[in-house]
Amino acid sequence: MSKLVSDEIPQANRIEHAGVDVIAESARHGHPRSLFWPWCAANVAVLAVSWGGYVTGFGINLTQALVVTVFGVIASFVLVGLASLAGQKGSAPTLVLSRASFGIRGNWLPGLVSWLLLVGWETSLCALAALSARTVSERLVDGSGDVAAALALVLVAGSGIYYGVLGFEAIMRAQRWLTIATLVLTVGFIALTLDEVHLETAFDQPAGSSTAVIGALVMLLAGFGVGWINCAADYSRYLPRDASRAGIVGWTTFGGALPVVLLAGYGALLCASDPDLIGAFSADPIGALTPMLPTWYLLPFIAVALLGLAAGVIIDIYSSGLTLVATGIPIQRPVAAALDGVMMKLGAIYVVWFAPDFLVPFQGFLITVGVPLAAWGGIFIADLLLRRERYDEAKLFDESERGYGVANPTAIVIMLVGTVIGWGLVTNGLASWLTWQGYLLEPVGLGGKDGDWAYANIGVLVALTIGFVGYLLLCSGRVRAQESRELATTRR
Repeated sequence: MSKLVSDEIPQANRIEHAGVDVIAESARHGHPRSLFWPWCAANVAVLAVSWGGYVTGFGINLTQALVVTVFGVIASFVLVGLASLAGQKGSAPTLVLSRASFGIRGNWLPGLVSWLLLVGWETSLCALAALSARTVSERLVDGSGDVAAALALVLVAGSGIYYGVLGFEAIMRAQRWLTIATLVLTVGFIALTLDEVHLETAFDQPAGSSTAVIGALVMLLAGFGVGWINCAADYSRYLPRDASRAGIVGWTTFGGALPVVLLAGYGALLCASDPDLIGAFSADPIGALTPMLPTWYLLPFIAVALLGLAAGVIIDIYSSGLTLVATGIPIQRPVAAALDGVMMKLGAIYVVWFAPDFLVPFQGFLITVGVPLAAWGGIFIADLLLRRERYDEAKLFDESERGYGVANPTAIVIMLVGTVIGWGLVTNGLASWLTWQGYLLEPVGLGGKDGDWAYANIGVLVALTIGFVGYLLLCSGRVRAQESRELATTRR
């Protein structure tokens, strides 16, 4: 397979054709601060408010919840910032750069896991948008739910497909306006619900145990940035070679963490004021917020919910198209994005109108798939940090011994070991056929499936750590050998 190079400069009103291609120097442009907009837009969703309920649900007080939220969310998105450095270093999509650590064909495993997760969450977000619109519409006009759900699905899925097909530049511009619009409407939501905050009650809760604090922290670490690592380089690969590395990490982290810290922190404040909200958020994260609002603001509220979900879908569908192409399937990037979009829309229609009870177990499946993705993420970041030189872009397409090879069995085994151990340290009660997970919580002394650690998702963090440490220990020699051959070739 020969090296593919794209010198196309993406334009907002023209379809981007660069897929697995390496971005030529002449097409590189932009500044690290541009990374703020896509990551902020994808995370400034009112759904983040419900995470305040999940955090306080560990039995910790408001002060502990706010500290945990700040540190946990920021640390989580630092991982995305670090992974974004790969785009600048290798000029290609995330799952193409993953070939350096897994080999060309060995990369099929993380490619398949990433693609399943991205398409799955696209479908879930679209279905959630339609169901939320139905809930709000029924409160306004009895019997209007299905029409509202259909309109919401057309808006969210349609915008995802449209921008996913158009590509990079259109997405970067759209996310800027989605961020601004969503932030304005979210400020309105907060202003209208401030009377639900009772500071005396909120700060009167007893402190939780250190185990509960660590459990909440781990949940936040595992719940946000880890799930975005597989998209990170897709949005930084057009940046110039001399772009600030600190800026890339900083703006990515700031954009992703800022809305989550503010919204989840506000959610914690609401739940500390009224602990009954903790259970309400678990049952219906968006519907639980509507009783707090005056009727006249329900339409702006559903607008902010839909805009936030649409921004997440746009990020996912662009990356899922790139991932599908990166697996080696002979398909153009715009076609791949459109295909993923059609699957997403059909899946959402099935969930909303034919199997509404399927959404929760489906999300449980996606959480299960998130464990191997975390193990891959650890490997990907370790490989990135081990490389003193840039990725050899030609070797990303070369299966021979002179390239990155057919497969790296060691990386595959590390990912599988991290997955098996990670599944043993998470619990998943979202479907009866997923309750087998958590089989290591009792043997390692973490209280079993009903203990303090049961809902911390510590297995995700453990899988990521196994991937990271395992690759550093077992594959550093492989990376050094690759770079030695690259230097020798350059000198010739």
